[in-house]
Amino acid sequence: MNRLALGVSLLLGVASAAVAGVTDQNLLDAGVKDNKSVLTWGIDYQGTRYSPLKQINADTIKDLVPAWTFSYGDEKQRGQEAQPLVYNGKIFVTASYSRIYAVDAKTGKKLWVYEHRLPDGILPCCDVINRGAALYGDLVIYSTLDAQLVALNQETGKVVWREKMDNYKDGYSNSAAPIVVKGLVITGVSGGEFGVVGRVDARDALTGKLVWTRPVIEGHMGYTFKDGQKTEAGLTGETGKTWPGDLWQTGGGATWLGGYYDPETDSVLIGTGNPAPWNAHTRPGDNLYSASSLAIDPSTGKIKWHYQTTPNDGWDFDGVNELVSFDLKKDGKTIKAVGKADRNGFFYVLDRTNGKLISATPFVTKQTWATGVDLKTGRPIETGVRPGDPSKSADGKKGETVFSAPSFLGGKNWMPMAYNKDTGLFYVPANEWGMDIWNEPITYKKGAAYLGAGFNIKPLYDDYIGALRAIDPATGKIVWEYKNYSPLWGGVLTTAGNLVFTGTPEGFLKAFDAKTGKELWSYQTGSGVVGCPVTWEMDGEQYIAVPSGWGGAVPLWGGEVAKRISYLTQGGSLWVFKLHKS
Repeated sequence: MNRLALGVSLLLGVASAAVAGVTDQNLLDAGVKDNKSVLTWGIDYQGTRYSPLKQINADTIKDLVPAWTFSYGDEKQRGQEAQPLVYNGKIFVTASYSRIYAVDAKTGKKLWVYEHRLPDGILPCCDVINRGAALYGDLVIYSTLDAQLVALNQETGKVVWREKMDNYKDGYSNSAAPIVVKGLVITGVSGGEFGVVGRVDARDALTGKLVWTRPVIEGHMGYTFKDGQKTEAGLTGETGKTWPGDLWQTGGGATWLGGYYDPETDSVLIGTGNPAPWNAHTRPGDNLYSASSLAIDPSTGKIKWHYQTTPNDGWDFDGVNELVSFDLKKDGKTIKAVGKADRNGFFYVLDRTNGKLISATPFVTKQTWATGVDLKTGRPIETGVRPGDPSKSADGKKGETVFSAPSFLGGKNWMPMAYNKDTGLFYVPANEWGMDIWNEPITYKKGAAYLGAGFNIKPLYDDYIGALRAIDPATGKIVWEYKNYSPLWGGVLTTAGNLVFTGTPEGFLKAFDAKTGKELWSYQTGSGVVGCPVTWEMDGEQYIAVPSGWGGAVPLWGGEVAKRISYLTQGGSLWVFKLHKS
């Protein structure tokens, strides 16, 4: 063990001794040494969504059957995008409209439900979804659509603390699953389409008190908090360096998907969203640190390194997609790497110790905006296919329309990929679509949409939109793919049983051979599966769980795609499977 790892281990040991329930050491062991629980977003800190469990495998999968199902009930359905957590015989799962349930893991019996009271006038851009919670001590912690963070007692569901993240009337919201690192609950904010300023916050997980905050748009000041005192912690970047005028003050960059933690480099790895407004002509420059990947010191909030995937983003490509830590074996060397399938259609591999680009390869079939990425500079090689400047149009109201692929919903959107440590492959839920996009004049107004663009999303192919693709990070090559008629919008799970699980909007949870991509099993859940499957061991048996309930951004923003799949129905339930005993 190196000195840094030893120091971190000692610090975590001290913290863990003072915490009853889920400790820092438990979170370090999650998905690695402990497979009887699911304690964190991503299953393990690195976000691999890999489990070493293999009782359910390519040979036994044929015997996988439902153990029980739990209905979320009433009229509050819409999209169910959560990843369940499992601890101490309970499943904790969030649901649409900022609800959270505790369910008996053996029987499916509801133990309690907390329904956050949402005010009128909330401004979520992309459905009333919630993606999950965090566990620490005896608390379960999750965020709400009115930009609050709520901690509940795991046994009773009673509120222990509640903290306001920001003002929902100004466009702030949150739906991402928080993570807990060294006793700090780490969150981002949503609202990039409303001109908010993206940032990362750290709070004491047991009390909710703010410890540090780090804006991710250049020019804003970071702060630390101690004993009620607020102290400046340095500017993010340099004021005015890559932003014109005062646009950085409403610059977007929302960190709406949340992050992961890499213990080896002691870094929170998190992506940032689109700059605001979408109309890039109003903000010449790279617009740091929007559409970027960041490594942040979890103790101080200091940005260690950054890599920008889409400078001066003019397509809403964002950069929030998950950064998954793994060891890259290439040219006889092992590199501490991180993989990212960006909305812009490139699969990036970075050195996670310094953010340097190792490779960038397409994982979709069509990219009109760039021909590749320059490995020396790290910058995309743009084609010049950008929507036109409205000020140069005949009427000054609408710029030239261009066709862009991918669409703004991305080569991959929020749905997390998985990395299998046995096959060495990433499993990426991709989508093949493009869009007509044009720019319009826009003026910022607090709490109002701040886009300056119009669009219409179109499928590229008649027979499929979604494609689950197995990617070799050493070469960038696609090893196998599974094509799906409708978009893929759910997370991926992979296991040592040589399996890959994901869901489809048509209602199926499916399992594939991790090496070949052969479909081995499927089950119809009654509504679209757009949540994240998980697995754990209980009483000597392996279980699989996944939420079911169609919704999310596609039916709201999908244009021609939304019309094509309008027959899909909403739902709200949690399905749990295990092997049938004859």
